[in-house]
Amino acid sequence: MEQQEHLLNWIIFVPTIGAVLLLLPIWSVRAIKSVAVLACTVTFILSLLLFGRMGWWTSTSDSFEIGAYGALEYVCQVPWIEVGNFHIQYFLGVDGLSFPLVILTTLITLLACLGSWNFEDWHVNKSPRAYFVLFLLLETGMLGVFLALDFFLFYIFWEVMLLPMYFLIGVWGGPRREYAAIKFFLYTLFGSVLMLVAMLAFYFYSADALGGVGTFNLMTLATSEAVQSHFQAAKFLGISFGWIMFLLLGIGFAIKVPTVPFHTWLPDAHVEAPTPISMILAGILLKMGAYGFLRISYPILPAAAYEWSWPIAVIGVVSIIYGALCAMAQTDFKKLVAYSSISHMGYVMLGIAILTDTGFQGAMFQVIAHGISSPMCFFLVGVIYDRAHHREINRFGGLWLTMPVYGSLATVGFFASLGLPALCGFIGEIWVLLGTFQAAGTHPEFTWARPMAIIAAFGVVLTAGYILWMIQRVYLGKQKEEYIGLPDANAREVFILAPMALLAIALGILPNQTLFAFMNGTLNSMIEHIGTAARLMASNT
Repeated sequence: MEQQEHLLNWIIFVPTIGAVLLLLPIWSVRAIKSVAVLACTVTFILSLLLFGRMGWWTSTSDSFEIGAYGALEYVCQVPWIEVGNFHIQYFLGVDGLSFPLVILTTLITLLACLGSWNFEDWHVNKSPRAYFVLFLLLETGMLGVFLALDFFLFYIFWEVMLLPMYFLIGVWGGPRREYAAIKFFLYTLFGSVLMLVAMLAFYFYSADALGGVGTFNLMTLATSEAVQSHFQAAKFLGISFGWIMFLLLGIGFAIKVPTVPFHTWLPDAHVEAPTPISMILAGILLKMGAYGFLRISYPILPAAAYEWSWPIAVIGVVSIIYGALCAMAQTDFKKLVAYSSISHMGYVMLGIAILTDTGFQGAMFQVIAHGISSPMCFFLVGVIYDRAHHREINRFGGLWLTMPVYGSLATVGFFASLGLPALCGFIGEIWVLLGTFQAAGTHPEFTWARPMAIIAAFGVVLTAGYILWMIQRVYLGKQKEEYIGLPDANAREVFILAPMALLAIALGILPNQTLFAFMNGTLNSMIEHIGTAARLMASNT
């Protein structure tokens, strides 16, 4: 049955409309920036309309908080491409998993667009028209990924996002921008190829299960007993179908997270990207990998998720410790924040791996918390780089005295990244650690869970070490003469930093009211669905 609600279409394509308008040769530089900001603002306002059905006042409805897996709102589902046996739908929808990510995407993109307002002051000053056209196309790709529920459509949006980011880094980045952009492109393209293989395999193998006509519908792939049973019994190149598909998808999504050992593109991309693009890269693009695991890999391949739980947990723990140690060794301010992202996203992978309510809740909370604190930290680095024209940590000192407003906001941002209680970074990490400690009670075969939790807990100590050491060197101590005349954060910069600071505090103090209430119903029913499907497959074998 066709469903044609159009709010999600407007959310996705208003940035594209803005990009098309910017192609008209009638705009001054100021008008180009104004049109881009207007498009991002309208998109953000439209995303807030989702609260109409996803707000606190609806949190007890059957379709949201306690809804079954696959309960969706604002659905747009119509036939799209029908060629031969291929039946592809234009299928959009939002639930408790995608809703917080849509709001995060529209907010961070708007703030990053405002962060691009001083375009003329950048050391690499190329065409602002091209920059903002690509910027808006990037937003369309990101929103499409979070709202698409047809695998083919998901893949299209995933690829749409790739090219704008490549050019935004490669043209407007730092001295080694071409190297960083090509590295980002090759890593992501490799993951995309693996995802393409899995997508086509899902279609053809589901055709065998459904009587000759396959499907890309992610909800059908996850909930159809015929498809699930066939995936469990089938072989792919002589290997268990579920096992090998989980591996292919896992590599593709792990590259985007990124986790060790697929992380090496990230520090280069962050260091060379302009500050607003680093904000988007850290705040949104890294979240697509975690979203891919939760939207595709785990619900569709539940038995394989249990088989891969231990390796994924190891990858998560290694990323936590390795990222923290690398951050501690950095003298480049931006590279320190980049490596901290690898460490923080390790908690996400650990939380997903343990397959419990608490683990999934902690992982998703960490996704959103990092999506707030990390862009804030990158913008804080960009503010000081615009004034000092370098990022060497050891050359700074006493900046809080020189720039008190900036220093106060920096304290909030970096303490949120540290995981200080009452700030957003604390809740996700502690939920993941608690869930990992408790995992053996839910899954007795997870004997490795408690040792993993103990090792991961050391990551909290390491994070505190490198964040506090950085604050001591950059913001505390005596003022240095060369920085005494630096202007404090201006009104535009405060306007960009303030929403992220307020959200970091709100999520830390009121986690249930601000985030858990929106996503726990979907996540809990997803865990129940994964467990039920895995038990059914085990009984059939």
